[in-house]
Amino acid sequence: MKKRKVIIDCDPGIDDALALILALKSEELDVVGITTVSGNVDSIQGAKNVLKVLKLMGRLDIPVYIGEFNPIVKKLVTAQDTHGIDGLGETFYSEVYNELLNEGAVDFILNSLNNIKDLSIIALGPLTNLYKALKKDYVIFNKVEEVVSMGGTYKSHGNCSPVAEFNYWVDPHAAGEFIKKFKKPFTMVGLDVTREIVLTPNLIELIKQFNTSIGNFIVDITKFYVDFHWNQERTLGCVINDPLAVEYFINKSICNGFDSYVDIVNEGIAVGQTIVDKEKFYNKTPNCKILYEVDAQQFMKSFLKKIFSNNKNDIDLILNNKKYGS
Repeated sequence: MKKRKVIIDCDPGIDDALALILALKSEELDVVGITTVSGNVDSIQGAKNVLKVLKLMGRLDIPVYIGEFNPIVKKLVTAQDTHGIDGLGETFYSEVYNELLNEGAVDFILNSLNNIKDLSIIALGPLTNLYKALKKDYVIFNKVEEVVSMGGTYKSHGNCSPVAEFNYWVDPHAAGEFIKKFKKPFTMVGLDVTREIVLTPNLIELIKQFNTSIGNFIVDITKFYVDFHWNQERTLGCVINDPLAVEYFINKSICNGFDSYVDIVNEGIAVGQTIVDKEKFYNKTPNCKILYEVDAQQFMKSFLKKIFSNNKNDIDLILNNKKYGS
């Protein structure tokens, strides 16, 4: 199997941590580097959280680069009410050696694209780093094979305003300019599909029963997330947005989508809203693939089986039982 080379740009964040675990457990991927951007937490705290995940996974060989601290216009607003002060559900795991952190995510992205053939990017946070890299060297950045971005929303309501998804709301100017100017394949993995990916109490209990270091980490960091989802929207369990972007990058058949012209509102009451011109009112060339449908059962089986490969039979037993698998 030829592994796809990828940079993961993220803002960990509980669901980012789950996405990193999935990516590192996926034999289809070669993660050549991880960059951080401010979003769920600031980019420095996010990078510290990446190191915690890499230590857990035994992959501290992967370089980590701190990216942009502030959005290009807006004041930074984080989501620590959702992810905890530390970004990992207020678990406060021990810090990993800071000397493993590097400055300069934008330059790392550009240098990697210039030197590594067939390199893609999975973006799990605001698009500030990607916009800065595109702006700094348009030619080199467009050597990227594709970008898959967790962000935006088509018909589903927002998660930080009535109309806006958090990642694009944090830096709408960067998201809008990037999507307009980027010329390679770009996919928006938005709330329409990620809201279908719920780690239910039954599945969390299943993970707990496996009693592995990775499983215990997942159970620990999601406790805060579960409480937030209950208090915010009376959801039992927690929505895990970012892992779907990783799984879609690997397996395109898991989601259905369509091509459309997209723009991002960058001011006013609808700031951060994703404008999806499916009906072609603007008569502009499509610049984005919008996902609108997902096989959530297929996703969850793949997610769990990759991370807990020794427990595939138990995973099938539970997920095939409608009483416990949903």
